[in-house]
Amino acid sequence: MKKIILVLLPLFFIMACKNKQSFMYPITKTVDSVEDFFGTQVPDPYQWMENEDDPALKKWIEDENYLTETYLSKIPYRQKIKDRLSKIYNYEKVSAPFKKGGKYFFYKNDGLQNQYVLFVKDNLDDSARVLIDPNTLSEDGTVALSTTAVSKDGKYIAYSIAKSGSDWNEIFVKEIETGKILDDHLLWVKFSGISWYKDGFFYSRFDEPVKGTELTVSNTNQKVFYHKVNTDQSQDILVYKDANHPTYGFGADVSSDEQYIFLNVWKGTSGNIVYFAKLTDDLANLQFTKLNNSFDYDYVVIDEKDGKLLINTNKDAPNYKIVQVDVNNSEESNWVDLIPESDDVLVNVKLCSDYIITTYLHDVKGLIKLFDYNGKYVKDIKMPGIGSIVSLSANNEDNFFFYKFSSYTIPGTIYKYDFSTNETSVFYETKFSGIDLSNYTVEQVFYKSKDGTKIPMFLVHKKNIELNGQNPVWLYGYGGFNISLTPYFDVKRLIWLENGGIFAVANLRGGGEYGEKWHKAGMLMNKQNVFDDFIAAAEYLIDKKYTNSDKLVIEGRSNGGLLIGAVLNQHPDLFKVAFPGVGVMDMLHYWKFTIGRAWASDYGLPTESKEMFEYIYKYSPYHNIKKGKVYPSIMVNTADHDDRVVPAHSFKYIARLQSICKDNPNPLFIRIDTKAGHGGGKPTSKIIDEWTDMYSFAFYNLGITID
Repeated sequence: MKKIILVLLPLFFIMACKNKQSFMYPITKTVDSVEDFFGTQVPDPYQWMENEDDPALKKWIEDENYLTETYLSKIPYRQKIKDRLSKIYNYEKVSAPFKKGGKYFFYKNDGLQNQYVLFVKDNLDDSARVLIDPNTLSEDGTVALSTTAVSKDGKYIAYSIAKSGSDWNEIFVKEIETGKILDDHLLWVKFSGISWYKDGFFYSRFDEPVKGTELTVSNTNQKVFYHKVNTDQSQDILVYKDANHPTYGFGADVSSDEQYIFLNVWKGTSGNIVYFAKLTDDLANLQFTKLNNSFDYDYVVIDEKDGKLLINTNKDAPNYKIVQVDVNNSEESNWVDLIPESDDVLVNVKLCSDYIITTYLHDVKGLIKLFDYNGKYVKDIKMPGIGSIVSLSANNEDNFFFYKFSSYTIPGTIYKYDFSTNETSVFYETKFSGIDLSNYTVEQVFYKSKDGTKIPMFLVHKKNIELNGQNPVWLYGYGGFNISLTPYFDVKRLIWLENGGIFAVANLRGGGEYGEKWHKAGMLMNKQNVFDDFIAAAEYLIDKKYTNSDKLVIEGRSNGGLLIGAVLNQHPDLFKVAFPGVGVMDMLHYWKFTIGRAWASDYGLPTESKEMFEYIYKYSPYHNIKKGKVYPSIMVNTADHDDRVVPAHSFKYIARLQSICKDNPNPLFIRIDTKAGHGGGKPTSKIIDEWTDMYSFAFYNLGITID
């Protein structure tokens, strides 16, 4: 796997003519569809592809997948890559234990299991037993365990499953001691938690959609229900609905002492309104108190303690702070800053024993800080290096907590911090032997974007790498929705590293790496900053002799797929290979499907004003494909059950790209997975297959192979 040599493209896929290559793409029908946006006529010749049941679409998908598979099947080392991925993927992966209902739970994957298995033990020192094994729920591993919640008495676990990668969930209930699955079966659940109260739980659901529209219909009129164990879903109690705001979403959580319910109201991916109520037996008529009045800021209720709510918020604190609210005097003027905003970004908060445990980001690197319940700083917990706190597990019943630390070259170590000794010990260390990770290093660099803003970027590569401008670089980005790309171990990336590649992650504006100001600098009419940041990252890597344009691979998924599509249109000559995955490619229609309307908080709506339309239209990947430009080798990735970013985005994009750039010398392909969705719950076998194809495509189009 370590020898790099040049190879020639086989002629099976191409027709050679005067040193140019052309590919025989499927003929895709077009329709005469034009929409008017504030006087601008926008043609949409592939709008018909939004109809998931169109027979012509099914045939088109078959033809596109056949073309892509035929191309990939001729790459001589494709099977070697799959074998290597399977080998290094085969190691035990374990989550930090978490305590619920007096018992301890954790997830484990033996290596190549398609789905993680949930285990339970009565005490930490006891042997564990399997509680839920989703691998038994389908032959191909496409049924995944989504959400779990344990009753306060530890008798029941409610859990949801998702099929074929869809966001739709089904909830079941199981007796923990006996393993008996009850008759409870709840349908049409999506974007919902499960929160126990007495002998039942709160959850959120939508009305049943019209048959055949389940994967595309706009999700509206979500409601909160209470389900009592051992009853039919038809008997569930309606707790909250808002007929005046059908596009709002609702979620319910219960305080750890089961005294209060917190209702979270959202209409986008940032900003929310919180209500709370004292729980009574009359669940259909709870008296809710409104905590805040607008969607301008984020509010996360951590818990209630002694009649005081602890809330993590970015109200008047872009880096977030913790406030304390008296339930009997909850007006904002009476809120108390318990842990004020700092220069670092507050990410997560847990309560344990007499302490508040917090995780922060400092220049995108994870920190843990301890405070007492008066908000007084106690200490930092020293981290083992550049990395992330990938999980934090704490319970008020214990005087210790767990955290899992990971980095690009650290597979994941679970630590236990004991308040009685104030010491940290290793609870579980991942045993990984697929590659000698000591041969690799992680560095963080800072580069300037187009407007002079300093952007951080992580680089992972072999030690003592030569900066000769000839190294293959895989550049990854996201840049949106307040999501931070922190250092974590991803075994899939090792194939690239061991073959001399550099893996680069640019922390673009639009993410949450530096708080809400960083987020806002890359959203709405600042979205171009995200694309400029990514382009500047590529230019930095070339200027500093890490690589050159003929060795540069770029990747992004979801909002990151939009990123890749946009920068390909704006600067196609800068890259050699591109992977736009499950991307938001049609920015004029994104809000029409499933939960797309919620993204308007980051993107804006093209229908809200002429100014917003013109801004969005200018960068929309589908609408800005450049005729006459040479595009790099592109493989779009999507899936037939993606009901987060519906695959029509990718279908329309690649159809238009293949039509406008049919003489492009580099391949323009799409890989459409089946029985898969946006990415969550994807079985290991499908992950390995997808990355086998991505690496085969990348190496092949860089002109290198592996031995």
